Amino acid sequence: MERLQNKNRVAGIKQVKKAILAQKAEAVFIAKDCDLYIIEEMENLCSENEVFVVYAETMKELAKACRVEVPTAVAATVKE
Repeated sequence: MERLQNKNRVAGIKQVKKAILAQKAEAVFIAKDCDLYIIEEMENLCSENEVFVVYAETMKELAKACRVEVPTAVAATVKE
């Protein structure tokens, strides 16, 4: 989670997908308490694009790490 605080990042499903598909995502963070279909979709996308996955316990914890106010299902660190 520290990596999210100290690096360039994106949050939210659409933004993370864009980063992965553009090959800009370094690591994707997925909250364990988000919907199962989101977890599966992100895991598959990361696997296909060889992106490292890290799991956060809750969407609240992930939002705090991203410094956003809204619970966040996924986030990613991105290349500068």
